[in-house]
Amino acid sequence: MAYIRQFCIILAFSFVGEILHFFIPLPIPASIYGIILLFAALQSGLVKLHQVEKTGQFLIDIMPVMFIPAAVGLIEVWSDMKGSLVQFVTVMAVSTVAVMGVSGRITQFFIRKRRNDI
Repeated sequence: MAYIRQFCIILAFSFVGEILHFFIPLPIPASIYGIILLFAALQSGLVKLHQVEKTGQFLIDIMPVMFIPAAVGLIEVWSDMKGSLVQFVTVMAVSTVAVMGVSGRITQFFIRKRRNDI
């Protein structure tokens, strides 16, 4: 029963994210609105971590299964993608390096900031 209650809380935030996405004309996915709202609710104490922790961990555990439909979709359009394979690989490599670099710099910034605050 706890999983159902926790899942309903997460779904409620996802639904509010869908509503915000409908009314706010920004190119931000509805799921991001929902995640931000859930994060804000957790930070403010409106929702306690124990109220969503077990279901959240379960969803993280099954996350790889959620990528199967996308992989199947890629297999279906493989014949269309073959001609652009070099471009796809180049974009993936450059974007991966960029994300790793930016993430590393941001992490270093916060680690240094935390050391200076202590």
